[in-house]
Amino acid sequence: MSSRASLRAKLIASPYIVWSVLFIIAPLIFVVYYSFTDSSGAFSLESIRTLSKYLPTFLRSIWFGIEATLICLIIAFPIAYIISQKTDKIQRTMILLVMVPMWMSFLIRTYSWMAILQDTGIINSVFSKLGLPQLHMINTGGAVILGMVYNFLPYMIMPIYSVMAKLDFSMLEACQDLGGNKLTVMRRCIIPMSVPGIVSGITMVFVPSVSTFYISQKLGGGSFDLIGDVIERQFQQSYNYNLGASISLVLMILILASMAIMNHFSEEGEMVI
Repeated sequence: MSSRASLRAKLIASPYIVWSVLFIIAPLIFVVYYSFTDSSGAFSLESIRTLSKYLPTFLRSIWFGIEATLICLIIAFPIAYIISQKTDKIQRTMILLVMVPMWMSFLIRTYSWMAILQDTGIINSVFSKLGLPQLHMINTGGAVILGMVYNFLPYMIMPIYSVMAKLDFSMLEACQDLGGNKLTVMRRCIIPMSVPGIVSGITMVFVPSVSTFYISQKLGGGSFDLIGDVIERQFQQSYNYNLGASISLVLMILILASMAIMNHFSEEGEMVI
């Protein structure tokens, strides 16, 4: 029976294994291969040496990603908490409202913000009718970060909400019975118990924020190159696959390091609880 169960488990897992090999492991192997070869296929470190000129782009991508992630966290935490306090019916409705924008194409959502933020857009049109001075919002760093926050905010709300919805509220009542006010309950109970969801949300927002390229192109007007823009340009315009793969390798290492750090903080948070 055990051998049959083991064989059945392997058969069930085989599609996932094939998928992982074809679409995860194989692409990573190609990235590493192109990173350490030249156009002729010979071993070369030229692409790695060229990476130093893109250091400002890496730093800008990381900084924009951090800003977008922090803003998402500040907005998402109270929203997730409010949703978790409602009845099941209201929770389902509010979660639906959070997810509705995700049903639209990523491109449509970004183009919509272009129409809103441009100099002749909706906001400046309203300002003109009110007699207020117009603001130049499009093609700025703030517009890029706004696009990141809007597109990735649900990725922060959902994991935090999923953790908060399962909290043992008898513990919160016990904290209040022991003399804790609302701030103390939030600081000593709710936030520590929500650490796994916070860590998941930070990871799910920071990773796409650092690697995005379409948002920076449309809302930044090409003035704020991010690392995703450079990679996209190397593969789609310059056809320099070796340099593009090298930059992708560094970005992959950066993302894995960020995930490792987040997991470390998550383990510390669970220990505190």
